[in-house]
Amino acid sequence: MNSADHRRDRKVRYRNGGTTVRIIQRAPSPHPSLIDSLEGEVQAFLIDEDQLHTYDDLTKVNPVTPTTVLKCLQARYSVKVFYTLAGCTLVALNPFQPIPDLYSLDVMKEYHCALQPQDFKPHIFIVAEEAYRNIQGHLEPVNQSLVVSGESGAGKTWTSRCLMKYYATVAASSSVVTSQDTVERIERRVLDSNPIMEAFGNACTLRNNNSSRFGKYIQLQLDRCQLLVGASVQTYLLEKTRVSCQPANERNFHIFYQMIKGATDEQRKEWKMPRDQSFVWLPNSEQQVEEDSLHGTVEAMINLGINAERQRQIFGILAGILQLGNVSFSSSTEESQPCHLDKQSEDFLQRAAELLCVPAAELQTCLRVRTLKAGKQSVLKPCSQAECSVRRDCLAKVIYAQLFEWLVAFINNSICADKSTWCNFIGVLDVYGFECFNINNLEQLCINYANEKLQQHFVAHYLRAQQEEYVSEGLEWSFVKYQDNQSCLDLIEGTPISVFSLLNEESRLNRTSDAKMLRVRLEKELCVNTNISWDKFSKVPHFTVSHYAGRVNYQIEGMVEKNKDPVPPELISLLQKSDSPLLHQIFTDLETENPTTKALSKVTVVSKFKNSLESLMKILHTTTPHYTRCIKPNPDSKPLTFKKEEVIAQLEACGIVETIHISAAGFPIRIPFQSFMQRYRLISKHSGSGIHSVDLKTDSNALHPEVEKLLSGMLQHLSCEKCRSLVHCGRTKVFLTQEMLDLLEDQRKKILSQCAFTIQCCWLRYQRHRRLTRRKSATLIQAVVRSWLVRKQVQRWNRAAALIQTTWKKWRTLLKSLADAELDDAEDLMEEDVPVLNPVVRERGSVQLSSIQEPVTVRGWPLGLALASAPSITVSLTATGFQKMVSVMTSLNLPSRKGEYKVNTNQYKHGLASIRAQPKGSVKLHYQRSPLLYADMQPDLKSDVTGFNAILLEKTLI
Repeated sequence: MNSADHRRDRKVRYRNGGTTVRIIQRAPSPHPSLIDSLEGEVQAFLIDEDQLHTYDDLTKVNPVTPTTVLKCLQARYSVKVFYTLAGCTLVALNPFQPIPDLYSLDVMKEYHCALQPQDFKPHIFIVAEEAYRNIQGHLEPVNQSLVVSGESGAGKTWTSRCLMKYYATVAASSSVVTSQDTVERIERRVLDSNPIMEAFGNACTLRNNNSSRFGKYIQLQLDRCQLLVGASVQTYLLEKTRVSCQPANERNFHIFYQMIKGATDEQRKEWKMPRDQSFVWLPNSEQQVEEDSLHGTVEAMINLGINAERQRQIFGILAGILQLGNVSFSSSTEESQPCHLDKQSEDFLQRAAELLCVPAAELQTCLRVRTLKAGKQSVLKPCSQAECSVRRDCLAKVIYAQLFEWLVAFINNSICADKSTWCNFIGVLDVYGFECFNINNLEQLCINYANEKLQQHFVAHYLRAQQEEYVSEGLEWSFVKYQDNQSCLDLIEGTPISVFSLLNEESRLNRTSDAKMLRVRLEKELCVNTNISWDKFSKVPHFTVSHYAGRVNYQIEGMVEKNKDPVPPELISLLQKSDSPLLHQIFTDLETENPTTKALSKVTVVSKFKNSLESLMKILHTTTPHYTRCIKPNPDSKPLTFKKEEVIAQLEACGIVETIHISAAGFPIRIPFQSFMQRYRLISKHSGSGIHSVDLKTDSNALHPEVEKLLSGMLQHLSCEKCRSLVHCGRTKVFLTQEMLDLLEDQRKKILSQCAFTIQCCWLRYQRHRRLTRRKSATLIQAVVRSWLVRKQVQRWNRAAALIQTTWKKWRTLLKSLADAELDDAEDLMEEDVPVLNPVVRERGSVQLSSIQEPVTVRGWPLGLALASAPSITVSLTATGFQKMVSVMTSLNLPSRKGEYKVNTNQYKHGLASIRAQPKGSVKLHYQRSPLLYADMQPDLKSDVTGFNAILLEKTLI
């Protein structure tokens, strides 16, 4: 066998964020000269280290090797650039310190409003905006998924939080005024769901101060206008064992530490938590982390609609769980007697019972005595010390798990929109990373299984599917060899025999599990699978699984019991009778969903987790995925510290190098012929080489020549020499690079803009013509209406003038007759026989003149005629009766001057307007209300007098 026949194994480990893949690529050993040439290229590339930080996309690195990729990332990290593109994947390095203005609202708007966000520096907002624009452009599949993964402490939770804030801001920025309040309310509630989920589901671990101890898939719901109208949260495998059992140097869930550090004296009294009390289930409580803020959690609860009474019930339940942790049992001297409780434990049990609103005696009995059913009879059997502790832990875990599920359901009811109001969604997946500890059990097996499924999704969607599609479509392609993790998944979840199936089978047997027997059975049934192995010299029953990220030893002891997750029925019955409305509601609903405890016991932990994970994978397969790989630069979480060994291990586990190779040489955009013709046919039409109408429902073979013609016409129109290498026409699809897609989209936007401009011009011209026509019509109508109104007004004026003239003539005739009757001479007055007056009239209606001894009768006339008499006459009035006297005194003013006689009247009191007196006759008073209101009522002897005054004075002054 010569040297050319030798093969070498190259192991590559890569991780899909939190998932890691091992690729075993077998390739011919290259010639030494080729190796020297490659090393020379690497050295030449690394000479100019000052320019390494300028590579925003690792596909531009030449050559692509782990060394060159690592050096580029290190150079960018040193200048505080934390995001780098790696083909279809965004690599995010955790800075472990706040970076000012990196995630501000201005930066969000900058990326959202950019014509080409890819021209900006790599950022998590580029991935978010790309997914958002895919929905706006209705590119199939329309729904999007953002898969955020990485090691624990790599920044997955922070990245997911930034994505949610970005979409909430982008969705609200385009809202109309009428819906602004609604959008802000939904946005606020979606963002406020994060602090609650993190408080109840995250904990401080050795690798991360805010480690998610559950998986979540957040579905942001968008309406037809791409506005945020709601959201929903799906959770996976809460690590509820952490409530009662915390690993060394780690802590319990954040919410418990928030309570003991943020509670007021009044709350401590209500929760029965004195300041000097310590709790067994709260280790490392002296450690200070940013997440120990009770105020933020309470504020988020209020914004989500959890009122004060419901909050009081929640915190009371949590305080009761902490008190349960301080209860300890001691074995009884007699086996027939239950375990003993010391005085302090009885006090803790009493507090727990009061906080959980259950009778203390019943709680104590349920923890120390179990009920065995033999047919229709029930037998009570005391529990051992270990069994009592297990039942106590089981009670705490089931309460906390169900409270967490209730919170998730409440959040979904608060933020989830009705199905009729939204049509698309963007999913954000935040899962736990690959875990390998000194002691690994069922939780780590499920977590690593989830990462295996996500890695398979990445491999199926990108590494395998793309390359196989290239070959099937006739592209010239040399495979980048890799090994996917299907064999490992067959080991864990395969049928008919797998680790999960054997665990479920063992869990359903009505017997105490034996770890050694289970190990023997696993070895017997699964020995043919190369991904599982055993250490025959180990005394502890275990099995080892070769995951894509490495080998993990799983301890079998206790795995079956955790899979059963048994809940004693008497504990459920006790909680259903609780006086706490929240506990009663939670466990009553649990009984409704699971009518029988027997049916409940058949559903194991791995079965539930597998079913929920399969539903998640179905959603991911129907969406367009976007991958974000979070990298932890150092294991100690030190700010701006880059450890090469730590980073290179994660890069190899992520498969970054292989991803870059495929992205650089491949075509990430694949569009079927029908969709391509439907979307880009207009480019050819407007370029002068238009295509005749084509039936898009025909098969791909019939469309192939039309697509070829369309592509050639577009390339000729674009006048780009290198464009021919950026696009390839397959058998059923058109393959494009991102650069070519951007060119086509830009050209399409220009054409659409031109068409829109033409339509706008025609529409504006039409509107202008219509406005002119309407204006002319309106002018004509207004002229006709105004002429008609004027004619009507003139006619009305003529009728009114005629009526006024007729009435005035009548009044003038009447006034003339009255004036003629009033202008009598003094001689006529002397000869006039004065009639005999009634004594009452004489007494009340007469005046006394100085020149006449007898009282003269006062006669009032409704005329405003001027006084004309000799100025030497002195008139004195005598009036009886209060009304008459006031009227005369306030209305008449007769000042006397030489050479003239002047009358001043009170025009505004409706009193006397004028007076005419004769030396030997009657005095006649004339009132203001008269048609002669504007006559001259102050005649001057020297002045020219006109009108009716002239008539009067003409006869009286002769």
